[in-house]
Parts: sequence; structure tokens; C-alpha cells
Amino acid sequence: MAYQALYRVYRPRTFDDMIGQEVITQTLKNAIETEQTGHAYLFSGPRGTGKTSAAKIFAREVNGIDPQTDDAQIPDIVEFDAASNSRVEDMRDILANVDYAPIEAKYRVYIIDEVHMLTTEAFNALLKTLEEPPEHVIFILATTEVHKLPQTILSRCQRFDFHRIPPRAIADRLLYVANQEGVTLSDSAAMLAASVADGAL
Repeated sequence: MAYQALYRVYRPRTFDDMIGQEVITQTLKNAIETEQTGHAYLFSGPRGTGKTSAAKIFAREVNGIDPQTDDAQIPDIVEFDAASNSRVEDMRDILANVDYAPIEAKYRVYIIDEVHMLTTEAFNALLKTLEEPPEHVIFILATTEVHKLPQTILSRCQRFDFHRIPPRAIADRLLYVANQEGVTLSDSAAMLAASVADGAL
């Protein structure tokens, strides 16, 4: 089996696995359970606080997809990195199929990471779809720099602000991973690592 980096092995697969964002995860779980989901979400906050993980989990759970399913095997969850695809042409490419029904799932979910990197023209292309989205489409925008987003985009999203994770919570997770990997890690060493992590897990 190919080597996987530890952060991939231990990346949360369910909302219950997530650390330090309990209010957000409970709110999202409630929305899915009561079938009161929105069409556009904005996850903002510092790096390493769970924005992309939460987006992936939400995309799977709103569609009733098993948590262990490999992301690459889900055609209706579309991930887009705006940091390396910021042009309007890139945005038009991913929105080209937005009107078509999902292939397998109930919703087609677009996860746009580092959304603040989009050009003005790309934001305008996205805005047209956000204004009148098809019922089968959900957008999740993730950013570390929410102040760079146009107000027109912000006003059409349900916003969730992810906060830095407390050192104790990070240390506990490090101790869990060390135990799973058969590595000896003292509590003081875990706390030292957590203290320099600056709230990023």
C-alpha cells in the first residue's frame, strides 16, 4: 500500500472526529438532519482549523455517502483550488455543468478552496450562479482571508468562522495519533508542539 502522510491518515472523516469547532460542526449536522441546508456556505478562518475537512465531511454527509469513501470516487463532489486556478476561464470550466443533475448523489457540491484568490472576473462568473443556483447544487467557499471577498459574494453565503484550536485539544490529538502509531510521546512534548502550532492542527 502506498505511503500516506499522517495528516491524510488522521484527517477527520466525520463531524464527530473534528477537534475544536464543536459549535460549527453541530450546526452543520443539525442542518443536514433537518434537511434545512443552504445553497452556499463560507468557511473562513486561519489555516489548519478544519475548513476544508468540514467542507469534505459536509459534502459527503449531505449526500449520505459513507465517510470512508475515497474523495476521488465521488463524481458529484467537485474540489477547486482557486490559488492555482484563479482566472475567469477556470471558473467557467467548473461551472459548465452546474445545470446538469448530479451523476450519483442528491447534490453536486462545489468546494472552492482559497476562494479569495479569484480574479474580479472569476468572482463575477461565480456570482451569477450564486444568485440563481440550481436546487441540486451547493457551494462551499473556504478562505483564510475573508476580507478580500466581494460583499456581493459574502451576502449570498451562510458564514462560519473557524477559530484557532486550543493547545490542549491539539496536544490530546497528537497523543492519540502517537498512540495509534506506536510512538512514545510525553504530555509535555505534545503540549510544546501544540503551543507552537498557533492553533493549527
